[in-house]
Amino acid sequence: MEARRETVTFRVFRYIPGDGEKGFRSYTLEVPEGTTVLEALHIIKEQHDPTLAWRSSCRMGVCGSCGMLINGEPRLACQTQVLHLGSKVVELRPMANYPVTRDLVPDLSSLFSKHAAISPHILRPDQREVDSPTGEFIQSPAELESYLQFSYCIKCGLCLAACPTVATDPDFLGPQALAQAYRYSADTRDGGLDSRRGVLDRFHGVFQCHMAGACSAACPKGVDPAFAIQLLKREVVLRGLGKRRRRLARVSPLPSEHVPSEKIPAAPPRTA
Repeated sequence: MEARRETVTFRVFRYIPGDGEKGFRSYTLEVPEGTTVLEALHIIKEQHDPTLAWRSSCRMGVCGSCGMLINGEPRLACQTQVLHLGSKVVELRPMANYPVTRDLVPDLSSLFSKHAAISPHILRPDQREVDSPTGEFIQSPAELESYLQFSYCIKCGLCLAACPTVATDPDFLGPQALAQAYRYSADTRDGGLDSRRGVLDRFHGVFQCHMAGACSAACPKGVDPAFAIQLLKREVVLRGLGKRRRRLARVSPLPSEHVPSEKIPAAPPRTA
C-alpha cells in the first residue's frame, strides 16, 4: 500500500542579522507519511531556500539540538512527524525565552551557564577520592533508582522555552538546572547540597518556581523537571533546618589484582 501523502505549508520564521529581515516565509511541500519536521526542513533547504538556518545533529532524539516551537509547542524537530500534527499549516519558530542567533537558531548560552552554576558533578568532602579514586563508590540499585529518571536530561532547552517563570524572570535558574541540582544532590555519592544552597536558595533560585508544570509537559525524555524541583525544595528546607543528614556512599577498594604492584617497564625499542 502506498504511503499517505499530504500537501503542507510551512510558515518558517526568518531572521538574518544585519539585513533587517525578520518575519515569516512560506514553503509548500508534498509530505509523505513518516516525514519529520527536521526532514522537511532539509527538503526546504535543498529545494527551495539554501539560506535557511537551524541547528541539528543526531536526528534521533539524543543530542537535543533541534529544539524549536512547532505550532506553538516546544518540540524536537527530529521526533515530530509532520502528518501527526494534523494541520495543513505548520508554523516553525525559534524556542521562546532565548535570544535568536539566526532563523530557527537560538542562543543557548543562558541554558549552559545556569547548568554550570549548580556544579553538575559529584561533590564530596573527600574530593581527593573523586579526583584520584582508590576504589568504587558503593551504590545500591534502589539508591540509583532514586535519581536515575532525572539523569536522562539531554540539555535540549525545551523546558526553559516552555517555562512561564523564565519568560518573566530571565535570571531564574530554570527547570533544567534545578532538576540537575536535585539529580546530583539525591545521588548518594554526592555531598554537595550545602555548597549549592547559595545558588539554589535565593530570589532567582528554586523557590521562584510557580509549579506551572509546563517544563515536564515539554520534556522529550520524561525527566519531569517540575517533580524534581519540588523534591529539591524539600531537601533545601530540611537541610536548612538541620533535619536532613546525608550518609555518603562508601568506597569499596579495588581488588588486589587490579592494583599494579610495580611499574610496568617500557617496551624495548623496535629494531629493523
